[in-house]
Amino acid sequence: MRLVSAVIITYNEERNIGRCLESLQGVADEVVVLDSFSKDRTEAICKEWGARFEQHAFDGHIEQKNRALRLATHDFVLSLDADEALDDTLRQSILHCKTQDGLDGYSMNRLTNYCGQWIRHCGWYPDRKLRLLDRRKAHWGGRNPHDKIMMAEGTNTAHIAGDLLHFSYYTVEEHVSRTRKYAELSARAMLSDGKKGHYYNLIINPLSKFIKGYFIKMGFLDGKLGWTICKISALETYWRYQILLHLPKP
Repeated sequence: MRLVSAVIITYNEERNIGRCLESLQGVADEVVVLDSFSKDRTEAICKEWGARFEQHAFDGHIEQKNRALRLATHDFVLSLDADEALDDTLRQSILHCKTQDGLDGYSMNRLTNYCGQWIRHCGWYPDRKLRLLDRRKAHWGGRNPHDKIMMAEGTNTAHIAGDLLHFSYYTVEEHVSRTRKYAELSARAMLSDGKKGHYYNLIINPLSKFIKGYFIKMGFLDGKLGWTICKISALETYWRYQILLHLPKP
C-alpha cells in the first residue's frame, strides 16, 4: 500500500478550500496546504479539516507548487489546486492506485464548472491533467501561469477514471479580470522566448481562437456560456498580442 500526500497551494481560498479538503477525506493519508499569507479564513478552514498548514511568500505558481511537493511526507503525491475536488469515481480510482506498484504517474480528466454550469465543450473537456505522481520522478514546469507536471524520461504513466472537478469562475467579470492578467503574463513569457508579434495577429489569431472553440470544439453546445467562454478566449488572445506589440524589446 502506497501512502498519499495531497498538496495544495492557497491564497484567500475560503470559498473553495473546504470543498477540496472534504473530497480528500479517506483518500489522502496526509494533506499539506502551502499558503501565501491569506487574509481570509483559509487557515482556519484548513485546520478544521486537519490539514498541515504551511506558509511561504508567493513567487510564482511553478515555484510554489514545487515547494509544496517538497513539503510532503510521502513520495506518492496528489497535487491539487484549491478550487478543485475529486468526484466519487476519481476517489475510487486513486484508492485503487494506492494498492498498485510500478507506475510513476496518473492522469485524469478535469471537468470545469463555469458560473454554475458544467462545461463539456469549448475545448475545456476532457481537460487531461497529470496530478498523481511519484515526486522523485516529476516536477512542475512550463511557464507561469500555465504550469504543468513534467515527468522524468523513462517514467510510466496511465490514465484513470473519474473527474477532477474544477470550480473556476463564479462570475463572468471575474473571468475577464483574470484573463487580462494571464494575457500580460503570457505576453511577457513570449517576449522572453524571443517571439515577436505582428499587427495581423490582432485579427487572425483571436478569430482563429474563437472559431476553434465555438465551432470545431462545439462550444455552441454549452449554450450562452459557451459563447461567453469562446469570446473571452478570443479576447485573451487579442490582449496577449496587443501587449506583446507594445512591450519594450530587451
